[in-house]
Amino acid sequence: MPADRNAASAPSAAPGPDDPDEPNGRGGPGAADGADGDELTVRDPVSAPDAQGRPRRVTRRFPLFTKDTARPEGGGRAASGDAPAPARQWPVLAVLGLAGLGLLITAFDQFRLGTLLIGVALLGGGAMRWLLPDVGMLAVRSRFTDIVTYGVLGTVIVLLALMAQPHPLLQIPFLKDTLHFTVTSE
Repeated sequence: MPADRNAASAPSAAPGPDDPDEPNGRGGPGAADGADGDELTVRDPVSAPDAQGRPRRVTRRFPLFTKDTARPEGGGRAASGDAPAPARQWPVLAVLGLAGLGLLITAFDQFRLGTLLIGVALLGGGAMRWLLPDVGMLAVRSRFTDIVTYGVLGTVIVLLALMAQPHPLLQIPFLKDTLHFTVTSE
């Protein structure tokens, strides 16, 4: 594989149409030699120039190393820049605080209430991601992906909390046939 990569990016040793030594090539006697700066000789397909004005090579391969990433839409500060750090990230702190409270309540042997709070925290995160233009660090991926992820995870956790034994608050009729390895009280 490394040999292919080097072969694709290295210029070929055989004379081609752009070779300055080739008599019929574009780099022959009538072409600019680059000293006057009017014309550039480019061997590969190019895209828009980079910041220094040099042409960039176009490739369809993914880069080996990520140079930068785009901020998710809505990933700016949730409050102004002069506000203290916790106030700038209030959406993610609200979700984490409610989920932490749910974990604490679950630790004190109130399983159903604690897991309901965790699910509601995720559903609230999805709602904030949908309704607010800037949610700070709550924005991880694209808006659509964040909403779907928070919504699905929150819904599943709430449903599982409502179906928890003993004395489930929600009973799904076909679930007994689907999960035939469950223990029943009948």
